Amino acid sequence: MELSYSPQEEEFRARLREWLAKVLPTLPPKPSPGDWPARRAYDLGWQRMLYDAGYADVHWDASPTTRLIFLEETERAGAPYVGANFVGLLHAGPTIAAEGTPAQRARWLPPVLRGEEVWCQGFSEPGAGSDLAALRTRAWRDGDDYVVTGSKIWTSHAEVADWCELLVRTDPQAPRHRGITWLALPMDADGVTVRPLGTLAGSAEFAEVFLDEVRVPAANRVGAENDGWRVTMVTLSFERGTAFVGEVVACRRVLTELASAARENGRWDDPVLRRRLGRLEAEFRALWRLTQWNVSEAEASGGVPGVGGSVFKLRYSHARQDLYDTAADVLGPAALDLDQSWVLDRLSSLSYTIAAGTSQIQRNIVAERILGLPKGR
Repeated sequence: MELSYSPQEEEFRARLREWLAKVLPTLPPKPSPGDWPARRAYDLGWQRMLYDAGYADVHWDASPTTRLIFLEETERAGAPYVGANFVGLLHAGPTIAAEGTPAQRARWLPPVLRGEEVWCQGFSEPGAGSDLAALRTRAWRDGDDYVVTGSKIWTSHAEVADWCELLVRTDPQAPRHRGITWLALPMDADGVTVRPLGTLAGSAEFAEVFLDEVRVPAANRVGAENDGWRVTMVTLSFERGTAFVGEVVACRRVLTELASAARENGRWDDPVLRRRLGRLEAEFRALWRLTQWNVSEAEASGGVPGVGGSVFKLRYSHARQDLYDTAADVLGPAALDLDQSWVLDRLSSLSYTIAAGTSQIQRNIVAERILGLPKGR
């Protein structure tokens, strides 16, 4: 594991830090969390600024270490998060960059980099739970098109998306992990219906998506037909490997803020709370080192994160929940006020042990692929 930075990487860090200090004060106020059209415009506008400054392609054209520096510095500076561009920049984009044809990369990647198109993720399905291989959305070939029928749920940003990274079953007779295909679905195609879902926090960044004989050009298939499970593992390795880097930096900042708030409101006198804060500090330091280890591994293996991302995802999900439970202890009765800092983050943290593969799925991956334990029946 190499944790040091080269002179070129340190120069990149300094140049980025200087640019952020200059442009962040010029940004307009962030829109309301519930105003998704405005949030889309804000997020795409920020991505365009990154593009014009030469930082837009850092998620797939830069080395993993440069990407790590970018995420670390933007989060520390308080720059906008990827927001509506989450799937395009951190899931679909890297997957297309790694698995797409030259024509697919030329069609789909530049609009994402320029902040012109938003992607959503069509993986989860009603009735499949966390078992992604149980998906039942069906696609069959008809000439130059696939015809898709089925439904998806918890589809991130579907209500404002232009494209969807869609998993479909193209061979129902094949074993569960085979017979799956990865398609790029245009969200304005005939037969696509989007129904937003309200979250516990009152926002609506997820939706149900219903597909009624939707025709998708076969040219929109990424990877070979029935090879979608392998392509999906590439997508999920990005999600579990580097997509949470900025969040770790943010959690470490929140931890410092919690300690300050506890000193101000008297909660610091509680030795149990101080122990919790100290343990969390050690936990997030370890997670940051694990992030660097995963990045080093990706650097050595051609840029695609390995199964170490599952170790990170498993521990990070629970650490994040512990962090915001501790925030509730610091806030006391104010933890029931949605307008207080950290309250909405506490509600959203509940989803982390489900999203991007449940903790049970991560434990299975660690047991089988890292520890070499036999698969259960």
